[in-house]
Amino acid sequence: MSDDSTKTYSVEGMTCGHCESSVREEVEELTGVESARADRSTGLLTVRGEGIDDAAVCAAVQAAGYAVADGTTPTAGDAARP
Repeated sequence: MSDDSTKTYSVEGMTCGHCESSVREEVEELTGVESARADRSTGLLTVRGEGIDDAAVCAAVQAAGYAVADGTTPTAGDAARP
């Protein structure tokens, strides 16, 4: 049984391609993350994987030098439900 899901986070401060790459690379290092896509034009980070840990994603974004917007609850789009 797969617990794959996709979550979207609002990230503050991304202004260029390097910003997108920094966020994506940090998040893709997390256990369970299959892919991450950061988009500076929308300020959104889309993460796909199994058992995505919101706190770990926020910490990875912070390690890249950015922040998940205060009060942002990630939007989840489950690929599979039990």
